[in-house]
Formats: sequence, C-alpha cells, structure tokens
Amino acid sequence: MSVDFGLPERGLRFMRGRTIGYFHRKWEIHERQRDQVPETGPVILASNHIGWLDGPLLVATSPRPPHAMVKEEEFVGRTGKLLRFVAQIKIARDRTDVGALRQAVRALQAGQCVLIYPEGRRGGGEFEELKGGVAYLALVTGAPVVPVAIFGTRQPGEGPQARPAPGTRLDIVYGEPIQLPMQGWPRDRGMLEDAGEQIHAHLRAHVSQAKDALKRDLPGPLPTGSPDV
Repeated sequence: MSVDFGLPERGLRFMRGRTIGYFHRKWEIHERQRDQVPETGPVILASNHIGWLDGPLLVATSPRPPHAMVKEEEFVGRTGKLLRFVAQIKIARDRTDVGALRQAVRALQAGQCVLIYPEGRRGGGEFEELKGGVAYLALVTGAPVVPVAIFGTRQPGEGPQARPAPGTRLDIVYGEPIQLPMQGWPRDRGMLEDAGEQIHAHLRAHVSQAKDALKRDLPGPLPTGSPDV
C-alpha cells in the first residue's frame, strides 16, 4: 500500500524532526517495547489519555509518524494551523463523525499509522470505558491495534490541563498488537460489540502489565468538576 493515497506526511515528519530533541531534553522519557509497533503497513496506536501532554508526546516520539484523532475544539487559532500542517484528524466527540472515520480509514488503507484515544477524553488512564471508533477502524481495515500506556504526564490530584514539570520521568509502554479479521459490509452491531470487548480487554490487560513492570501507578480520576476534555 502506498502513502501517496493516504494523508500527507511531509509536515508531520518535518515537525517530528524539529521537536523530538526538545521533548527528550525537557523530560526524562523512557520508552519500552517500541518493536511492538510494525515497521510497515497499517497500524492503530490505541493510547490511554491522562494529561494534556499525551498527544504532543506521542506525535513527536512514537516509532512511526501518527495521524492522531484530535477533538475539533483544538482546531482553532495557531493550534489549529499546526494540527492541519501535521495532518492530524479533526473529530467531533458529540456524535459519530463519519468524515473523521473516513480520513482514518483512508490513512490505514494507505499503510499509515493512526493514533486514537479509545476513551474519547482524558481520565484515569485505566481504559475504563471505550467508544466504538477503535473497533470500527480495526474491523474495516484489518489493521493491528497496538496498546499504549503513558505514565507521568499528570500527577494525582492535578487537573486535565496540568503540564509535567521539567525533568519529570515519563514512561511510554507499547504492547503486543491485537489484530481482528477484516469484516466487509454488512457489519452489524454484534460484530462491533464483540470486537470492542476483545480490544477493551486487551487494552486493560496491557495497562495492568505495564503498571506491574514499571512498579508505577496511574494518577487516578480527574478532580471533581474538571471540564470535559
């Protein structure tokens, strides 16, 4: 498959080259099991989401340039211009965003990498609840789903906009991919629910294993009254 038919990557690769050194200088970043991410072909990175820095961190450091699904509220002003320059995917969270899903499918069918936060918002990082997007993309494209567990971008008790202090240790743990058979049309609700349950269990198991391996815990739920992020 050729990326010629996928999403543009020139801006994304340029920005990664300019920012990866900055990230490693500012924070103590430790990455485990990067080799779990296939070097070629379509892949979905399914990450937990605990803090503001998660997206920029993975876009800059992940083994392959990812096209992340980013909430539409971020596509304003300078931030919006940057997100468009690096070909991130704008998604509405209050409905099934068919346009965003089509862009993600287009990228995967071209052999690219898509980054998704299956819970749809920041939280405790345990993959407590999943939305249906990751299962849909896995079934439509047959792309493997690589679980990602991030630690350190938010501390216990901090709000969703907290930034880790310079020098903070950040851990990124990639896990064993789960790949489901591609399902052509029609795909019924039962198929999607079954796929979602399999992926959900796999992601939760990865977080548990990562916590044990690192001897490190996640920050827990956001403080009561935190904005919907």
